[in-house]
Amino acid sequence: MKALKSMRLHIGIFGKTNVGKSSLLNKISNQSVSIVSDVAGTTTDVVEKSMELLPVGPVTFLDTAGLDDKTDLAEKRIEKTMKIVNRCDVAVVVCDYNGIDDYEKNLIEKFEELKIPYLIVVNKSDVKEIKLSGYENILYTSTVSDKDIVFKFKEALVRLLPDDFINTPKIAGDLVPEKSTVILVVPIDKEAPKGRLILPQVQAIRDLLDSNCMPYVVKETELKDALDNLKTPPALVITDSQAFKKVAEIVPENIPLTSFSILFARLKGDLKEFVNGAEAIANLNDGDRVLILESCSHHAIDDDIGRVKIPNLLRQKTGKDLKIEHYSGHDFPDITPYKLIIHCGACMTNRREVLSRILIANNKNIPITNYGIVISYCLGILPRAIKVFSK
Repeated sequence: MKALKSMRLHIGIFGKTNVGKSSLLNKISNQSVSIVSDVAGTTTDVVEKSMELLPVGPVTFLDTAGLDDKTDLAEKRIEKTMKIVNRCDVAVVVCDYNGIDDYEKNLIEKFEELKIPYLIVVNKSDVKEIKLSGYENILYTSTVSDKDIVFKFKEALVRLLPDDFINTPKIAGDLVPEKSTVILVVPIDKEAPKGRLILPQVQAIRDLLDSNCMPYVVKETELKDALDNLKTPPALVITDSQAFKKVAEIVPENIPLTSFSILFARLKGDLKEFVNGAEAIANLNDGDRVLILESCSHHAIDDDIGRVKIPNLLRQKTGKDLKIEHYSGHDFPDITPYKLIIHCGACMTNRREVLSRILIANNKNIPITNYGIVISYCLGILPRAIKVFSK
């Protein structure tokens, strides 16, 4: 089974036209992933390449259009390039013997603002050698003549890796002892894809198996029978957020309880920040605008969690006439007008993108939280839902 794109290290490759960005990616992947040409602006849209990069593991490279693109569509291409920044766990800035000017400097400032580690690759060193000053992580090489370029690149990349990719985070396996039973409550409703489980449920099951635990999967209608059938209580019950209220009524208080969405709030974002963000719900007033962010575009159903259930819960909890708006996809809109941002579980995007959104929200003093946290807050069970993380 291939690693999910959302769980891969995302490496963005940036630079001006014709400095060798695509040539570098082709060398690293040992494939002709990107078209290489002496004509500036050959790479027009972002090219994605997923691969295993040992010893790093599964990665996705994002090859972007040139920062100094002078074609008719230059503005749109550069706009796409800049939007990719928020998805990057690590960035690679490629230049040549002409060095670095304002194009690269502005980009590096953006990386530093978002706390994205970056590597500067000085290409074409076989044509002319230069030495850059003022930067720490620099690789001098040539995609044409350097036979050790792949090794050198990997070595430089490993030094930059964020800790959470060196120490792969768990979903739930670190919350319970080995050999323990964990009940996963999986409602089969309108949002459940026919014949299969949704992605967070599948990932949680695999994570528990990898942690030598015993996942026990049931629907909410069979939960009580499952609890009665066990000789010893489960170490943890994980529920779909939409069944939180019913499950909380069935599971005794002495058994830890949380949700898939809250687990992913920790895995893909910052659990503490999301919990703090939920406290802003109490301060919402009539007319306040709330933004619900979804990482992926999907067909909304009649009882959609983000477009129907959460808005209804918010209005019931606050008693206020809130203006709730939605935004889907990787782009991040202007968040200035909003009093609260509610992020989805982020199962279809990587952690860096969620952390970037949290950072941007913090810079504008706008509270941000996520689906599972909001649902448990509105139902009055948030303290119980996050208690398992304090052990």
